[in-house]
Amino acid sequence: MESQELNIALIQTTLIWEHPEGNRKQLAKKIDAITETVDLIVLPEMFTSGFTMNPKAVAETMDGETLRWLKNIATTKNVAITGSLVITENNNYYNRSVFVFPSGEVETYDKKHTFTLAGEHKVYSAGTSKTIIDYKGWKICSLICYDLRFPVWARNVENYDVLLYVANWPKPRVNAWDALLKARAIENMSYCIGVNRVGLDANSNEYNGHSAAYDVLGEKLTNIPSSQEATEIVTLTKEHIATYRNKLKFLDDKDVFSLH
Repeated sequence: MESQELNIALIQTTLIWEHPEGNRKQLAKKIDAITETVDLIVLPEMFTSGFTMNPKAVAETMDGETLRWLKNIATTKNVAITGSLVITENNNYYNRSVFVFPSGEVETYDKKHTFTLAGEHKVYSAGTSKTIIDYKGWKICSLICYDLRFPVWARNVENYDVLLYVANWPKPRVNAWDALLKARAIENMSYCIGVNRVGLDANSNEYNGHSAAYDVLGEKLTNIPSSQEATEIVTLTKEHIATYRNKLKFLDDKDVFSLH
């Protein structure tokens, strides 16, 4: 059933280092505290562990405890929920975004651009394909953190409505996060949402959030405080997308290409 509006809860949170159970417990409290009706809840990248390069300590399967937890939330609250976690499959580790529908069905995306500066490419296998999720008539392109720096990968050739990034993006480079989220919205004429964590990790990396949502013109729709845990709900409308795509037909002039 197609919806003209999509209400999305952005959860900006601290993460407990390599402690899936602890993270599920603290996230459950934040999710339970949402009193408004929402269609989708967005958690950060590696929300069960923080950005660890020790996947063996926290890796789960697609039948593991966290997926069961997410499915229970989705089905009992009648809401979709998404974020990334460490998944092991076929003797490989993946930084995998999971999108759990209210029905309990799951779609996935494996991070394409592993973060070489931190050695992510040495321990995690890179994804090879984009995932466009169809939810309530909205097309959502789900990407992860470092993918934000690669506009070709994010290019709106599938006519999606929402570009969604989950991240552990550190404070020293947060200006790039701000600028690129806005740019991705403008160049793809789509809503662009980024959900980042806050706090310190075990490697003394500091994260100050700056989670945000932008409309197709690059206007910021949210007012989430920096460096603080916060949950904000943003409402997206199909009317906004249609109005400006019909008025400003920039996507008609996009380059046609394929990635190999």
